[in-house]
Amino acid sequence: MNPATSSASDPRPLVALAMGDPAGISPELTARLLESPRVAAAARLVVIGDRRILEAGAKSAGIALAIETVDAGAIGLAAKPVLIDLQNLDPAEVSIGEATPAGGRFAVENFTRALKLAEAGTVAAVCYTPFNKKAMRYAHAGYDDEGRFITELLRLNGRAREFNVLDTVWNARVTSHIPLKDVAASLSKETILAEIVLTADCLKRSGIAAPRLLVAALNPHAGDGGSFGMEEIEIIGPAVAAAVAEGLDVAGPHPADTVFLAALKAGYHAVLTMFHDQGQIAMKLMGFERGVTMLGGLPFPVCTPAHGTAYDIAGKGTANLRASEEAVILAVRMARAAVHS
Repeated sequence: MNPATSSASDPRPLVALAMGDPAGISPELTARLLESPRVAAAARLVVIGDRRILEAGAKSAGIALAIETVDAGAIGLAAKPVLIDLQNLDPAEVSIGEATPAGGRFAVENFTRALKLAEAGTVAAVCYTPFNKKAMRYAHAGYDDEGRFITELLRLNGRAREFNVLDTVWNARVTSHIPLKDVAASLSKETILAEIVLTADCLKRSGIAAPRLLVAALNPHAGDGGSFGMEEIEIIGPAVAAAVAEGLDVAGPHPADTVFLAALKAGYHAVLTMFHDQGQIAMKLMGFERGVTMLGGLPFPVCTPAHGTAYDIAGKGTANLRASEEAVILAVRMARAAVHS
């Protein structure tokens, strides 16, 4: 029996929770997660960060913090949430609402330690409260997103991909953090097919036995038969056909302005969009406060709330916990599915 997944007396998996940017709502969210009945029923949390920063978050949330500090070697025995206190940030160095090198170093170190625990099999999944990319770049030159950071840190082949999850629908994307002017040139039949296959695999790992995917077009009106672009005819359509030939339940390309409406109406599990904002705008309009970002293509689940650090409400005790709860629940579901696959 893997203690990361369960123990003889406690079936809940161990989930590492890395504290994110200290200048935003991450400390408050971390403290609130420790008080969440939903999270407590699903997982044994291992918080990684600095007790002083966590206590500041608890104070903002109006929570009386009660969490034991342990060494990494003892976390498998914990029935209640525990803290690995890295003592890595003096609260005096935190400027609320401001991205700083100190905050970036704090988040990078916490995330690194969490990923290493998962790589070693000590925990079954990794979650983190929101990062600020500007602060992360201060601490880690060349930082562009969590997927690249993870694959480089753990020396993994391929690249982790970012999925956004909202209730019953996922958003996957072919391109992510690149300029809009580079999107069309970055599309190929092979890359789109690879994203379809990866999305279907991640959906299966989340417990969906027979995933259904709808693929978005790139151009207005799906190119209107070539009048507004040929990508649908020459690239996206052939990729969808190739996926169908492999036995996957995939349709498209569908006009992007109605693709989410069509997916929800017809019961598709995921929409594959061609670029970042094509899907992100729709997902955040549908449920900004409860959306989850999941990194797929990794040996273990990595999840976080889809919203950001919310510098404007940091320290005010008004942060919404829903998306952070959903992130932990999804990570647990995927960890359990991996054990039984």
